[in-house]
Amino acid sequence: MKMFVVFVILLHVSQYASALEVYEGVESVLLTCQVTSVPAFPTLVWSRPDLNPPVVHQRSQAGDKLTDQNQRYRRRTSMKSDSLQTGDFSLTLRNPITSDSGTYTCTITAYGNTRTLTEVELQVKVSHQVFTLQVYEGAESVLLPCHIPFVSGPSTGVWSRYDLNPPTVHQRQQEEDELTDQNQRYRDRTSMKTDALQTGDFSLTLRKPHIFDSSNYTCTIRVTGEEPRLTDVHLQVKEPYVFPAEAWVLLAVLITAVLVGVGIYLWKLLRKVPQVEVDSGVESVQLICKAKVHLPEDAEVGWTDGSHRKVHVYENGSDQPEEQHQVYRDRTKMNEDLLKTGDLSLTLKYPTDGDTDTYTCTVYSREGRVLLKRKVELKVRVPQVEVDPGVESVQLPFKTIHLPKHATVEWMDKDNKKVHVYENGSDQPKEQHQAYRGRTKMQRNLLKTGDLSLTLKYPTDWDTKTYRCTVYNRWKMILIKAQVELKVRVPQVEVDSGVESVQLPFNTTLHLPEDAKVEWMENKYDRKVHVYENGSDQPEEQHQVFRDRTKMNEDLLKTGDLSLTLKYPTDDDSHTYTCTVYSREGNILLKRKVELKVRVCQVEVEEGAESVQLPFTTTQNLPEATKVEWMNNTYNRKVHLYMNGSDQPDKQHQVYRDRTKMNEDLLKTGDLSLTLKHPTDGDSGRYGCGVYSGNFCFRAINLELKVKGRVQVQDQTGDIRNRSSSIDPTPLMADQSV
Repeated sequence: MKMFVVFVILLHVSQYASALEVYEGVESVLLTCQVTSVPAFPTLVWSRPDLNPPVVHQRSQAGDKLTDQNQRYRRRTSMKSDSLQTGDFSLTLRNPITSDSGTYTCTITAYGNTRTLTEVELQVKVSHQVFTLQVYEGAESVLLPCHIPFVSGPSTGVWSRYDLNPPTVHQRQQEEDELTDQNQRYRDRTSMKTDALQTGDFSLTLRKPHIFDSSNYTCTIRVTGEEPRLTDVHLQVKEPYVFPAEAWVLLAVLITAVLVGVGIYLWKLLRKVPQVEVDSGVESVQLICKAKVHLPEDAEVGWTDGSHRKVHVYENGSDQPEEQHQVYRDRTKMNEDLLKTGDLSLTLKYPTDGDTDTYTCTVYSREGRVLLKRKVELKVRVPQVEVDPGVESVQLPFKTIHLPKHATVEWMDKDNKKVHVYENGSDQPKEQHQAYRGRTKMQRNLLKTGDLSLTLKYPTDWDTKTYRCTVYNRWKMILIKAQVELKVRVPQVEVDSGVESVQLPFNTTLHLPEDAKVEWMENKYDRKVHVYENGSDQPEEQHQVFRDRTKMNEDLLKTGDLSLTLKYPTDDDSHTYTCTVYSREGNILLKRKVELKVRVCQVEVEEGAESVQLPFTTTQNLPEATKVEWMNNTYNRKVHLYMNGSDQPDKQHQVYRDRTKMNEDLLKTGDLSLTLKHPTDGDSGRYGCGVYSGNFCFRAINLELKVKGRVQVQDQTGDIRNRSSSIDPTPLMADQSV
């Protein structure tokens, strides 16, 4: 009868074939094989008939059986642990290479009957990768990437640059470098890893890169009996004008943050636990845990937090407070007869956002065996208050029930500085931190009304933090606790690139001493923008970037108008700026932040248009000695130069020769717009125009040009690349000037 049942089941499994194509270099590929019902005591085999032995992976009721597995698949295959229960026999093949191409068969055997479930035709293609690298001249080195996932035999790696003669940049074969045919300009400047032939990492390190190293490099890897693998790297070496290391660090931080965020999201998605949410300031919260099974009388119940600290322990028929972590002492409670009722819920008193965590309830037998395990996620919401800078005051709300007349109320900030103390029926200003003296106020009869809200005067962005209010009885035991998060918004100013000036506003009603010092700083690079001290501006203290570009009002300490005027703003000025007022002794009296965003003008045109205009209009009647210079900031190339009353075509980069035009009488009209003829996708990028008097730039603008109609190329990894934007159609040669 069992044989008949198995035969019927196998008849109802449809055999089908599928085809898969992947590129060498992917992490893994999934060969699909699924059934709706599984016979008893089955054996599942993945095989490849063209190999000897043909077994790729085998799974039986006892688990994986890999004694007959072909060695080329060793440690590269896996199936789901519950595959024989669910009917999902799909096979994961890691690090596929070209020699893995072939027909894979999924068969199942039960009670002597064997049935082919599916055949998968797998084709692993050789990847042709294309990379674009930018590096600044003066860098210690640059790494040109080239990898293969697996080296299956004797191999040779050659880096070439075909615009040179000889073209060889570096060659590695038979465990050592072969540099006989190396081009002399790369002598003693290239190296590869010593274990390249074992690891498949044929990346090239090029030391001390120069501008004349800009070109296309090709990495060719030849493995005996296999198709050559090619990697193209377009290298552009640029003249240094920024700090690229910081940019890479910022990019790494952003990528890490994204990966961490995605990882946390997936982890929470896969491990959902019951959630409890309460507001900070409630008297208590209950974490639910109920057992549906009968528990022995000698069982032990333990609650722990995410840091494995003991929250509550119940053992030998009673609570064990001496085992608790001190953070939870006198704050937890469990029900009576909890082992009989099965209600193992925990009550946590005075929850704050510091208690936001995942808690685990575990029940142990006398022998230490786990009988039950449940998790509960607690989130304590912190009320948020947002205000604009410059308001007279802000209230941090907290209302509770009637309190004893001898209670003490204490407001603290996140740095454990005392903000306000109410004790013995009155405020205690001597207990306050100096930063809050004269700036706080609480309601009258607060213990009777239960309104413990705090008023904070003259809030600024440095008051942005979390505040904690704690109420104690006369024996210093906590009665209730709450938190409030205050955010003082940073004012934002937005202007278009090319305007004559922008004002960063800052007005105060506070009386400022005559000997106060006012200092504006740019936060990102910690540069001094403007300094007012001893009754006058101090231009010698400014950073050179801001020289002759800033202005403050007269009698600023009397009027309280500390606003800053910044001339000729560009997108490079888009930062957060801080104005700080100091006393003669150097103490901070006032502080304010302003965020500036300079919008870059966007110009779009269809590829094939006759011309496109990059607009820039400034004041009329510019001096005759004025120099106007348009630059392609993306590639640091001179687009057009007007000097000494005429255009200077001999100063242009050759890419723009005979393609640019500016208006007549441009200095009189102030119209410095540039016409670019026959724009192509290679012209897309960032452009800037500077207006100079001698070597001093007194007006500037940045624009973004986008030429539509780019051809998008999809590589083997599925990434979309704009070939025209990532590979410059006119790479710099050794004899070209930038």
